Amino acid sequence: METLNFRLSAPTRAGGTRMQAIVGVVASGNLEVLLERASPADTCMIDITTAAHGFGAVWDAVVRDFVARRPAGGLRISINDGGARPDTVALRLAQGIRKIEEPER
Repeated sequence: METLNFRLSAPTRAGGTRMQAIVGVVASGNLEVLLERASPADTCMIDITTAAHGFGAVWDAVVRDFVARRPAGGLRISINDGGARPDTVALRLAQGIRKIEEPER
């Protein structure tokens, strides 16, 4: 297993009041993403655990693009990767933002 950690400046704070959200499932070719409100409002911390070694530069590009495009400030994001492609990672991260911004039921 490889662990990657990113602490990124986030220009926009995540909306809503939900304290955490989880999307996806760890399975062949997929990933699980947990989002928690546990960072300063202008920071996004992302921790990734993956069995696919040597893809740090790809992960770096995907998470930097995500934080630049989405309101991720104030979030700590934990990713358990099962070999997901970059487009699937981007989809799950977007779903996570949408879910954490939904009202609690």
